[in-house]
Amino acid sequence: MALQIGAVAPDFEAETTDGRIKFHDWIGNSWALLFSHPKDFTPVCTTELGALAKLKPEFDKRGVKLMGLSVDPVEKHAKWSEDIRETQGAAPNYPMIGDTDFNVSKLYDMLPASTSGDPATRTAADNQTVRNVFVIGPDKKIKLVMVYPMTTGRNFQEILRSIDSLQMTAKHRVATPADWKQGEDVIIAGSVSDDEAKTIYPQGWKSPKPYIRIVPQPK
Repeated sequence: MALQIGAVAPDFEAETTDGRIKFHDWIGNSWALLFSHPKDFTPVCTTELGALAKLKPEFDKRGVKLMGLSVDPVEKHAKWSEDIRETQGAAPNYPMIGDTDFNVSKLYDMLPASTSGDPATRTAADNQTVRNVFVIGPDKKIKLVMVYPMTTGRNFQEILRSIDSLQMTAKHRVATPADWKQGEDVIIAGSVSDDEAKTIYPQGWKSPKPYIRIVPQPK
């Protein structure tokens, strides 16, 4: 069964381009984005890694640590990094896991438990399910999961938007509507009764239907 939102993100130890890490210790009190790739030197992933490197300051502002993964070895990641810098204008400035034993890919249900052998003999198509995004909170629980096919590059602006929503709704008892962006109105969460809402929002709210209670974004 695939990992679900609210589950504790599996802990692991792994070799990365920044040395050996223990995942939960590495996260610490931060948020984390774990994103995976089927193989080094693949075209779509090359564009993604460069895009994420350029966007790292935005994740830093939100207190989100970045961790990449590919089933190829760390030494190969270093060579790929040179191509990424040359073609995308920025090289990965965050650690990349060398998941050569498939341990993390299996823990996160991206590859079958039966997967084994030499990762060098596997093609990107063999690993096509290793194209996931996991957003993990400081409590080490999974807050969001996105799964992409190999032919569709990830939209990191959408991932940032989702993180903005996740972080705000973790602090305030609100939800965000479709296509919400920072600064726009939000919805009072269904778990808040009208009586509670009157205390939290004494100025009231817009309510086109009784179950839709719209208020300005909390500060």
